[in-house]
Amino acid sequence: MTAPMNIDRRRVLAGGGALIVSFSLSGALAQQQDPPAAAPPSPPGSLKTTPYLDAWIRIDADGHIEVFTGKAELGQGFKTAFQQIAAEELDVAFESLKVTTADTGLTANEGYTAGSNSMKDSGTAIQNAAAQARELLVAEAARRLDLPIENLRTADGAVVAPDGKRLSYGELVTGDMLHVQAQPKSKLKDTATFKVIGRPVPRVDIPAKVTGGAAYVQDMRLPRMVHARIVRPPSYGAQLTECDTSAVEKLPGVVKVVRDGNFLALVAEKEFQAIKAMNALGAAAKWQETARLPRQDDLLAVLTSLPSQNSTIFERSNSPASGRKTIEATYTRPYQAHGSIGPSCAVAQLIDGKMTVWTHTQGVYPDRQGIAEMLRMPPASVRLIHVEGSGCYGHNGADDAAADAALIARALPGRPVRVQWMREQEHAWEPFGPAMVTKLKASLDDGGKIADWHFDVWSNTHSMRPGGAGSMLAAQHMAHPFAVPAPRPLPLPEGGGDRNAIPIYTFPNAKVVHHFIPTMPIRISAMRALGAYHNVFSIESFMDELAGLAGVDPVEFRLKHLEDQRGRAVIEKAAQAFGWKGGQKAPQDRGFGFAFARYKNLAAYCAIASEVEVNRETGRPHLVRAVAAVDSGQVVNPDGLINQIEGAIVQSMSWTLYESVTFDDSRITSIDWQTYPILRFDAVPESIEVHIIDRPGQPFLGSGETGQGPAAASIANAIANATGKRLRNLPLTRKRIKEAIDA
Repeated sequence: MTAPMNIDRRRVLAGGGALIVSFSLSGALAQQQDPPAAAPPSPPGSLKTTPYLDAWIRIDADGHIEVFTGKAELGQGFKTAFQQIAAEELDVAFESLKVTTADTGLTANEGYTAGSNSMKDSGTAIQNAAAQARELLVAEAARRLDLPIENLRTADGAVVAPDGKRLSYGELVTGDMLHVQAQPKSKLKDTATFKVIGRPVPRVDIPAKVTGGAAYVQDMRLPRMVHARIVRPPSYGAQLTECDTSAVEKLPGVVKVVRDGNFLALVAEKEFQAIKAMNALGAAAKWQETARLPRQDDLLAVLTSLPSQNSTIFERSNSPASGRKTIEATYTRPYQAHGSIGPSCAVAQLIDGKMTVWTHTQGVYPDRQGIAEMLRMPPASVRLIHVEGSGCYGHNGADDAAADAALIARALPGRPVRVQWMREQEHAWEPFGPAMVTKLKASLDDGGKIADWHFDVWSNTHSMRPGGAGSMLAAQHMAHPFAVPAPRPLPLPEGGGDRNAIPIYTFPNAKVVHHFIPTMPIRISAMRALGAYHNVFSIESFMDELAGLAGVDPVEFRLKHLEDQRGRAVIEKAAQAFGWKGGQKAPQDRGFGFAFARYKNLAAYCAIASEVEVNRETGRPHLVRAVAAVDSGQVVNPDGLINQIEGAIVQSMSWTLYESVTFDDSRITSIDWQTYPILRFDAVPESIEVHIIDRPGQPFLGSGETGQGPAAASIANAIANATGKRLRNLPLTRKRIKEAIDA
């Protein structure tokens, strides 16, 4: 499929159409001040920016149907969900469809796959495009059969007349039938008739992953492909002062050594030859380093002392605060790594001046822009094709590996170049999740309700994703380097460091201040849930502290401050499924914890109740069970949604109990699984239950990241319940728990 055509004047006139041009004369005719006409409603989801139906749906004459999305499958399961949506609205068998994901040569530009927006943006676009395509097919059948539209129905990829006569979609479709703009509102199928949506369809991406098939970009092998490895600087800002490559170039299998300033790489015929040559090249390289990293053991002081841009993002003042009991608390989060199980990888090939890159980036179009700028090529000469990566939860090393591969492939025209990072490179050079500090203060009134609330958050930006070359390591390390772009806060309502900083609860007086820190002492960017993970951890931990001060059960305390009815339903469902009872006592050395949030205050709702066991002799915590309830609007694939919440709980548990980037004054020191421990199989919860509140006919609400914050706070609250000690500095390691118990 090609990109949507540009309709020129010649084409319109030849087709007998009309060209309508509108413009404003309000400046010239100031005396004619008629009220401005209301803007026409725009189509839903990503149809707003890519309105032509054939950018989303293609039906061939043989009846083959292909669905296109600009979003990247990262393990969320949306490829399966999109296939379900299209199959439902087109009335075809699920198996008869093919879904093609992010590819700058084929799909719409939907920016980044981030923020749990895929269902809301792309899923909604596909749903409405498929519904409109069905209407067009029925209208064409009505014309051919000379029957009223209402007398026809669709079934199994055909339009069916009352007498049983069938016209297949392949028979009905014409070359340009779907090259029409999306209407503002399509007639979607009645949810009561659904046959595919709402069913637990097995994910299409799973079989290859569990059978050892070619599932990831790391598995790609192209004819005549060569293997490349990068020799990274030992630390940020290090300068390559000397490198004799003559001995390395003579090693078996070595094809080429590529150097461009501080960018140093080699290419070999076989992968292990590349690894051995990389080690030899690394030993020959001499670097000049400069100590530039902050003190790791006092991030609270480091972050709060850096210059910041302060803005009040929420303020409510209904009456003078009448609080009688006041408490304050400070919570911290360290820098954390994505820790992708498979180190970043990409394959690139330059043929006839055209660069193709296969990559697990989360934004093929922005990454194409950055690579084109780095190579000084027109974007039209660069194509990026998304291939899944074995581990991707935000902006990890994927975009950097893509740039590495493209820069090396330019030096070897014609041959596919595969770049595979090493584990220590992934851990040392990926962009980390930013460290954060939150300070909270609140007062209770005589009735035990919150009278006033103050929340301050300090953080860097939470996205340095490509869009320009300066966001990628290869471009930063070239002899003529591209400058790292100036960091900026991400705008609300989604936000970055301030994501979920505004409470969903209703307080009569409240103030939330975002302290945006432009200086970035550590390389950082987007990590799953962005600032919501720490902000929800802070808010929900503090709500438990306030509930204790008020002498009220934590679940009851939350409901007293929450007006959102869907939120209340989620809390009540999680509590009921867990068996939560006011005033309950957990078994010896165990604790119960509860937490709730609506992701970004506009996406899916999630509440989680946890039971945690703490070994008082060692401090080791163990999540025994977690029970979650989620409302993500209309559910397409319940199994897929359950997968997402289960995954969020497990990953958030790992962040919350184990993960922290370490560094000295010049180098990242957490460069393997020993120095950067993550959750191991022996610590996986004994049970995780996920209860779905389905809302048929309601808009899709993003759910991929909704569980991160509630899981963290629920675990922290359970640890506090088990030990009687409140821990506020992440991660809640067994060392910290033991110190708190013994204090």
